[in-house]
Amino acid sequence: MSALTHQLFEQQAARTPQATAAVCGAATVSYRELNARANRLAHWLRGRGIGADALVGVCMRRTPDLLAALLGVWKAGGAYVPIDPAYPQERIDFMLEDSGARLVLTDELPALQGESEENPAARAGASDLAYVMYTSGSTGRPKGAMITHAGLANYLGWAREAYALRAGDSVPVHSSIAFDLTVTSLYPALLAGGEVELLPEDEGAQSLLDALRRRGGRALVKITPAHLDLLRAQLAPAEAAGLTRLFVIGGENLPAESLRFWRRHAPRTRLVNEYGPTETVVGCCVYEVQPGDPDHGPVPIGRPIANTELRVVEGELQIGGAGVARGYLNRPALTAEKFAGGYYRTGDLARVRADGNFEYLGRTDSQVKLRGYRIELGEVESAIAAHAEVQSCAAIVRDNLLVAYVVPRADPQALREFLRARLPQYMVPAQLVFLDALPLTPNGKVDRAALPTPAAGGGFDAARSETERGLAKIWCAQLGLECIGIHDNVFDLGAHSLIAIKALLEIRRRFGVDLALRHLFEQPSVAELAALVDGLALTAGKPRREPRARQEVEL
Repeated sequence: MSALTHQLFEQQAARTPQATAAVCGAATVSYRELNARANRLAHWLRGRGIGADALVGVCMRRTPDLLAALLGVWKAGGAYVPIDPAYPQERIDFMLEDSGARLVLTDELPALQGESEENPAARAGASDLAYVMYTSGSTGRPKGAMITHAGLANYLGWAREAYALRAGDSVPVHSSIAFDLTVTSLYPALLAGGEVELLPEDEGAQSLLDALRRRGGRALVKITPAHLDLLRAQLAPAEAAGLTRLFVIGGENLPAESLRFWRRHAPRTRLVNEYGPTETVVGCCVYEVQPGDPDHGPVPIGRPIANTELRVVEGELQIGGAGVARGYLNRPALTAEKFAGGYYRTGDLARVRADGNFEYLGRTDSQVKLRGYRIELGEVESAIAAHAEVQSCAAIVRDNLLVAYVVPRADPQALREFLRARLPQYMVPAQLVFLDALPLTPNGKVDRAALPTPAAGGGFDAARSETERGLAKIWCAQLGLECIGIHDNVFDLGAHSLIAIKALLEIRRRFGVDLALRHLFEQPSVAELAALVDGLALTAGKPRREPRARQEVEL
């Protein structure tokens, strides 16, 4: 049997015990210390009955203890269930109950004094589970994809070679462990003798931007197209080159237009489009952008990685090979439907181009990708329909915003709070539209094409000053609305990090004040932000400057 991921880490720790494995703020942890921490936890877990295929919940912030927990679960022989601490408690409770997790590890790890620091004897095999990762479910319940050690090892072994990771390389980790994008950031570097920098949770990828500015020359940055746009919007062209040797871009469809800035200003940075659902271990198909490629249209998803087979059956992309998951935990009917004959039916439409590369064309169902997150609209609709005042509803994506149409009118704020208690933030609709009835097709189904365009927010209060009028105009332009009330929360109306950055650049230009992105999240209404803008102008002791000549910003 070939070595599993944690065993490869043990081998690396034996080769370079003093090398830095993880950086977190001012703290560093060596390979020896990280391996010892994981071993102590593994022996503690084994004493509590954790062995092959036993599931352990991991709900922790990004710190070295998180790495020790993930490795420790594997060393004990078990599999982990990654849970984002930011999830609503109701969703966390569901994941723990559905998975049947024997234990849950949190930031308050147990006292491990007296536990052995020696590598425990192997208990898990290649066919045993490495992790169970929950994704959005079309029936209203999240579903857990069961990933084996063999599938994970196949991807990681390929990634180390393809992405040319080596000892001493630095890779930032800025995404949640509940998002399989993080697998690429964490493990290949640790298996190659590199170091991972664990960045704090934040809005707008600010910690990643700060980390790249503080220390360039990163080996790899795994990122979604939306986060790549956030970086591009905040970097001057002269800053782009040398930040990283490689951007691995995944999570949603990648337009070539999003890469123009990097191809022009960081021509030596490799740009790789990595496609793959959670059910086939992070990435199963890749395409590296070439200098002569077009700068418009969709970037192909490329060709399958090692030990992987892709085929298109009646337009649907199906994936076979080493990375295919065991199925969905406790969902035998869905497993039988989606996993058949050794292939995973993705629900993605695709075609094979004349050059042999695969190209993504869309979905066969109501699943969507929004800013890198996989969302089943049925789960969103199910959560809304659970509200006592809701008779019917429909959810769609319009202009890169998740919009919910609700019958009849309910209290918008109360409905939002209801949904925030049940859904991750990225699944809470950006806009709520209340209707007397949903439009229907002749056969009685919801006519999604006839759903109206969202208008302004709920309680409209007109601007009272020049500053409020200017800010309202900027937000309306960015949100695609005709008007907004000065007390409306712009993030409830659909603003997200990328929209906020575009608005920030325009506010700086229009008012000549030195705002930071965090100010927009802390003052989310026109009225609050206007008070801050006016206050900054007074503090500076000078009137606000007239708008400067517009600078070209590549967005």
